[in-house]
Amino acid sequence: MPQNVPPGGPRPVPGTGPRAGFPIMPLTWLYVPADRPDRVAKALATDADVVIVDLEDAVAAENKGRARAEAVALLATPQPRVQIRVNDVRTPYGQADMHALASLVTGTCGIRVPKVESAAEVREIAAAVPGVPLHPLLESALGLERAFEIAAASEAVASIGLGEADLRADLGVSADGGLAWARSRVVVAARAAGLPAPAQSVYPDIRDLAGLAASCLEGRAAGFRGRAAVHPAQLPVIVNAYRPTEAEIAAAHEVIAAAGQGAVALPDGRFVDEAIVRQARGVLELFHREPPGPHWGPPVTATP
Repeated sequence: MPQNVPPGGPRPVPGTGPRAGFPIMPLTWLYVPADRPDRVAKALATDADVVIVDLEDAVAAENKGRARAEAVALLATPQPRVQIRVNDVRTPYGQADMHALASLVTGTCGIRVPKVESAAEVREIAAAVPGVPLHPLLESALGLERAFEIAAASEAVASIGLGEADLRADLGVSADGGLAWARSRVVVAARAAGLPAPAQSVYPDIRDLAGLAASCLEGRAAGFRGRAAVHPAQLPVIVNAYRPTEAEIAAAHEVIAAAGQGAVALPDGRFVDEAIVRQARGVLELFHREPPGPHWGPPVTATP
């Protein structure tokens, strides 16, 4: 099989059909510590498309066992909006997480796997939890170098993303611009493997909503779709930044109306070919995603 084709053949083009366990085109992922069941309940009551119950960074070492037990209790009933972020599976914590959750995660939208550095690691996890979507996070230079291999390692891989805090530390990057290449790399790797566009990593300053909005617009322009959050106040900002504007929707409808006529120029001078039609369909996919939650506001249109 050619090297650029994932095992099992090409995957469907993102957006052409549902992926297991996900709402239509998720845009928000909300992290919440597993050892705080009160916060988990509040997170599940928000408009977040996916709630990430975190056993890793959000949980102190002395609370890992309690966090795991709380996650097991939560998953006693199906939780289709929940992902579980386990600890690094190469550590005793991660091994204990996988052992405890192996028979429980089939009712969720998957396992978020931190610090992944090889395709072999992905395949080993996929074998341990068959049928469960996996979401590897690339958090080191080695993981980033192997981005496509990891993305294409198994049909179980449902997305890939960056863990930017750890990646910054590994690369010695202080300025945000130092991650520009890494972000482009993960966008390209996801698309090459037939996966959905990756979500942006978290924006850590929960009070800087203007900065979050600007950063989301930059991410959208760079090929990301949606973002992880660490506070519910960030959710509407993310959604509003990623929602298409009225002008974008109107332009997309105009392009689709011209589709099928070959390569044509619209009255305003825009040239329409199949690539432009695909972009227009992507805009309308975002527009037609699940009905907006009560906290959504108007789309963000300001230039970052």
